[in-house]
Amino acid sequence: MNFDMPFRFRRLRRNASLRAMVREHQLTIDDLILPIFVEENITEAVAISSMPGVMRYPESQLGAVVQRAAAAGIKAVILFGVSHCKDQDGSDTWSDEGLMVRCIREAKRVEPSMMVISDNCFCEYTEHGHCGVIDAAGQVDNDLTLENLQRQSLAAARAGVDMLAPSGMMDGMIAAMREALDEEGFQQLPIMSYSTKFASAFYGPFRDAVDSNFKGDRNAYQMDAANGREAVAESIQDEAEGADILMVKPGMAYLDVLYRIREATTQPLAVYHVSGEYAMVKAAAAAGVVDEQAVVMESMLAFKRAGADLIITYYAHDIVEWLKG
Repeated sequence: MNFDMPFRFRRLRRNASLRAMVREHQLTIDDLILPIFVEENITEAVAISSMPGVMRYPESQLGAVVQRAAAAGIKAVILFGVSHCKDQDGSDTWSDEGLMVRCIREAKRVEPSMMVISDNCFCEYTEHGHCGVIDAAGQVDNDLTLENLQRQSLAAARAGVDMLAPSGMMDGMIAAMREALDEEGFQQLPIMSYSTKFASAFYGPFRDAVDSNFKGDRNAYQMDAANGREAVAESIQDEAEGADILMVKPGMAYLDVLYRIREATTQPLAVYHVSGEYAMVKAAAAAGVVDEQAVVMESMLAFKRAGADLIITYYAHDIVEWLKG
């Protein structure tokens, strides 16, 4: 039979070696950022029931957790504090003896070569659980929050952080941070902005992870899930204000947004494989309906294919082992 077509596609899929030779995107250990949760005033690690395999660690164990990541080949961690010193403003975050600062110092002390990233927000440090200062009308005050974010950024910088990652979705947050950092001589510190962060149902397990008492929603400052054009504009604005790396959060439901931002900028892009995405795969794998490793690795390649350079994921340690074969 003559079908008048060359078999040019299948020829290069014939065996594993050929497929590897022509593979367009590769996932490497260098792409991974490991989130770490650190809770003060506890002595043993606490399992997070909604995120199997993920723990809240006591400060006394942070050094060992960072060293384990380094030994595995992971080169970057992002730190989340679970505070017992909450107030209305999250002031513990700009104290030179606060939890955020202590975590940064300890991580850098045990592994100076580790890229230590601070999550710069207030939701884990405020009594109300919002990402900034609440005004008389019950709304987050954008500009007062920016002033506190400047204080927080400088505290992290003085502690020796390698990169800051603001996640509060305040208008002008990158410009405010850059101004404060530059004025105090920290021009070299890069900012990885949560530049396109959606008000998402996929964050549910994260609230368990940080022991959040938050009630309500963040729709007034996080992005509407329906808005693609605005999503691109948010990231481009943060680039203009001085962000060094842009981020899309969550990941899987927003691959179209990630791709559109990749088309609009040459800046490095990160994506956050969030708690809900992690938990769903874990649940499906536990039920025996998916191959966990295959689904995770396919998801990571989807992020790369859509344009991500960096991936924040709770699966970082597993991915390292799977990549090593």
